[in-house]
Amino acid sequence: MAEGRLVIGTKRYSSWSLRGWLMVHLAQLDVEEVVIPLAGGGGTQAIKAVSPNALVPYLEHRGARVWESLAIAEYCAEFKADLWPRNRTARAHARSIASEMHAGFRALRMAMPMNLGREFPGHGRNPESLADIARIEAIWAEALGLYGGPFLMGPDFGLADAMYAPVVARFLTWKPELSAAAQAYVAAVRAHPLVDRWYAEAAAEPADWLLPKYESPAL
Repeated sequence: MAEGRLVIGTKRYSSWSLRGWLMVHLAQLDVEEVVIPLAGGGGTQAIKAVSPNALVPYLEHRGARVWESLAIAEYCAEFKADLWPRNRTARAHARSIASEMHAGFRALRMAMPMNLGREFPGHGRNPESLADIARIEAIWAEALGLYGGPFLMGPDFGLADAMYAPVVARFLTWKPELSAAAQAYVAAVRAHPLVDRWYAEAAAEPADWLLPKYESPAL
């Protein structure tokens, strides 16, 4: 019997769900997965009925109730400490770039929403989204340079990578120009077994879960 549940939204679209799902699987928590189809625009009543902040992801595990992605990250690290770097300064760096992702890059999110089943090359670009992309590339370049890659904090996919995995998905859909280092990181994240599994499960979702606003955005 599972020790809890993880409530997430449609895998094709839900960037925050991807983060929480990756974290929980990296920590190998034994939870039931509950997928609630998104209605779009934050109006999914079924999520409001179960999640304290009316958002996903939402984790229940061994009596703990955890919402917000960074809180889920820290909870998962209690079970698998090396999801953050062991080194104190590297751990501070990882937490800083994860927090920057959590709090920022709204222009990118708005201009290039996550859709794992479509490609819109050349679109979604405006001064604000391009500025976000430039900052993300700088974050990646610094971390990859310091810790040697192929992931942000070194050889292992960790919590910082989980935070940026939906950005990778956006880049694969909208295809902005990226540096060679950023392209290599995108390829490494996409090839990770957990990310590949998420993509496969997103592709298997029912057709009636598709949302026109994401399938045919204004380009």
